[in-house]
Amino acid sequence: MTAHSKNETLLEVESIFLSFGGVHALSDVSFDIRKGEVRSIIGPNGAGKSSMLNVINGFYHPQKGIITYQGKRRAQMKPHEAASGGIARTFQNIALFRGMSTLDNIMTGRNTKMSKGLFWQALHFGPAKREEIENREFVEHVIDFLEIQTIRKTPVGRLPYGLQKRVELGRALAAEPTLLLLDEPMAGMNLEEKEDMSRFILETNEEFGTTIALIEHDMGVVMDISDRVVVLDYGRKIAEGTPEEVRANQNVIDAYLGVSHD
Repeated sequence: MTAHSKNETLLEVESIFLSFGGVHALSDVSFDIRKGEVRSIIGPNGAGKSSMLNVINGFYHPQKGIITYQGKRRAQMKPHEAASGGIARTFQNIALFRGMSTLDNIMTGRNTKMSKGLFWQALHFGPAKREEIENREFVEHVIDFLEIQTIRKTPVGRLPYGLQKRVELGRALAAEPTLLLLDEPMAGMNLEEKEDMSRFILETNEEFGTTIALIEHDMGVVMDISDRVVVLDYGRKIAEGTPEEVRANQNVIDAYLGVSHD
């Protein structure tokens, strides 16, 4: 990515308020995501990170605030708008089809790319056949990229946890997203699996030019791969900046050490 493209704003959230009953999940949160960057949203458990991701891709609708994506301002995102607009995500709890193979799971990520109607698909020739070949070629590229060729025919339910997370990343990449949202991509992993996932996140950013926003409560794993970091605690933004700036911020240190909130 060029320095110029990393200064261009892809998504901006402004003064987002989100409540469930009397509980404030997010209070006056604002930040932006620049095109081509790896942007991390971190904070202790319960800080509002997943709620923020759900606001961005339309699962949750904030009571107040503005979301601007690719220059279009809206009070809320709708899930189908997010998907058709090139926003893909992974989930904290793996949401794969356990009885299906790695290849078939990743193919489901191409659904947003299927343009030919059911008529052509039923006939299984002409434009639909060409489209299927193109989709399969892209999926095979993703499988090669993630180094999972040996498990392409294996039902994902039989795979170890770290590989299942990699397949889920593959399914998200199959959609060729403009913005990839990763929900705790390294939760539950051992050190070697975390290192592998960190490498694939960086290489996804470099090879596909994908803008990445990831949430994580483990501060250590994101500092090496992030361009910029925003820190939430109790639904509020308490810090923002480069990894170095955030690591040295006293508010962040206090939040992670569990200092009482007076």
